[in-house]
Amino acid sequence: MLDEVYKFEKEHMSKSIDALKRDFQTLRSGKVNISVLDNIHIDYYGSPTPLNQVASIMAVDAVTISIAPWEKKLVKDIERAIAEANIGVNPNSDGEGVKLYFPPMTVEQRQENAKHARAFGEKAKVAVRNIRKEANDKIKKLEKESALSEDVIKKGENEVQKITDEFIKTVDELVKQKENELLKV
Repeated sequence: MLDEVYKFEKEHMSKSIDALKRDFQTLRSGKVNISVLDNIHIDYYGSPTPLNQVASIMAVDAVTISIAPWEKKLVKDIERAIAEANIGVNPNSDGEGVKLYFPPMTVEQRQENAKHARAFGEKAKVAVRNIRKEANDKIKKLEKESALSEDVIKKGENEVQKITDEFIKTVDELVKQKENELLKV
């Protein structure tokens, strides 16, 4: 019975780590990453469609992203959507596609992104702790049903804490790696 609780905890905490990694992808480091465009949607035949489903997106070099729409008429819509998204650059169109030129990051921007990385880390830690609470609640429920002895319950709670500590340590390591990446010039 406790194995199910541990499995639940590990599974959900792993999802929190995955969410943290996805959040980190939205932060710009030294070179551009096409994931900065993940939240941009285009009005495509009346429905909001993610940009990567109506165009090819490529990081040409460390500071340039090239967007080639599959239909030429979408160029204006893509330009407008990027401008409205306020990602820190103005779209440049040549009629065939859109190019985004990202200026080199300043020290202040790097520090600001490092602060965002720490905030994402704190959010992930809160999620991990909430999962710990759920796991402990499940153990307490088993205790009330008197399916387990007091010693087994205590052992289960200690194991839940041990798993939580491992995941918190992982979050701290990921945040530290991301901060180093962001602050490296």
